[in-house]
Amino acid sequence: MNTEFSNAQRAQVLTQALPYIKRYTGKIVVVKYGGNAMVNEQLKQQVMEDIVLLWLIGVKIVLVHGGGPEITDLMNRLGKQAEFIDGLRVTDKETVDIVQMVLAGKVNKTLVNLLEMHGGKAIGLSGMDGRLIEATPKDPRLGYVGTVTKIHEKPITDLLNNGYIPVISTIGCDRQGNAYNINGDTAAAHIAGALCAERMILMTDIAGILRDKDDPSTLIPEMTLSQARELRESGIISGGMIPKVDCCVTALNAGVKNAVIMDGRVPHSILMELLTNEGAGTWLRRDEA
Repeated sequence: MNTEFSNAQRAQVLTQALPYIKRYTGKIVVVKYGGNAMVNEQLKQQVMEDIVLLWLIGVKIVLVHGGGPEITDLMNRLGKQAEFIDGLRVTDKETVDIVQMVLAGKVNKTLVNLLEMHGGKAIGLSGMDGRLIEATPKDPRLGYVGTVTKIHEKPITDLLNNGYIPVISTIGCDRQGNAYNINGDTAAAHIAGALCAERMILMTDIAGILRDKDDPSTLIPEMTLSQARELRESGIISGGMIPKVDCCVTALNAGVKNAVIMDGRVPHSILMELLTNEGAGTWLRRDEA
């Protein structure tokens, strides 16, 4: 069977996407990129294609990335054992140097290069550039793991206004010059809030918020903050989903219009979310006034 699109079908797809293109052209969308979509090379290429396509139609994309697997891999090669407390990497002075090398170096520049190869214009930043992400220690047990205290967004807005895609690694700093490992979702939420973004997208390794965590068909496509609070109190939102929902709450309370938790393992999920009626994942918004 011939599965190729006809010219008429292509035109129909573009026509259906037009209202969504109008909605997001000129608006800021912050994408937190990580998980399986980052380590699977085919998915990585598709994510970069999606971001460049959105950039080409005028969406102001800000890409915030992690790189946990790459950090662990280098630590293993250096003979250093990774240790975690409550899902956060214990980060001593040697480890924060490794984090900085991997995130601000290898991972960041690889993503910038991929975006450029697909036709985009991208510049990489770390949270230390322009003191973009100011931080303080989160917990003495964790060492150089930081809590975000301030976002200095001007380096990002300068790049956006000059037609670039900012690619941001989540290394923070304090006024004494110390570097801190910042959770990627948390950093994305604060950055999106500081930019008053139209939308924040958290790419994860699950379909979104599920009523039954073992059944993807129970995906909840949309909820308000009060509904999210009720689901958390009832235990439906639990485990690793709690900090992701908390990040969405942080972003929405800071002025982001809506936030999405979605499955980054689905090919072209970003385009599905922004340019179709069905969307992808779970969409969170503030309660109506």
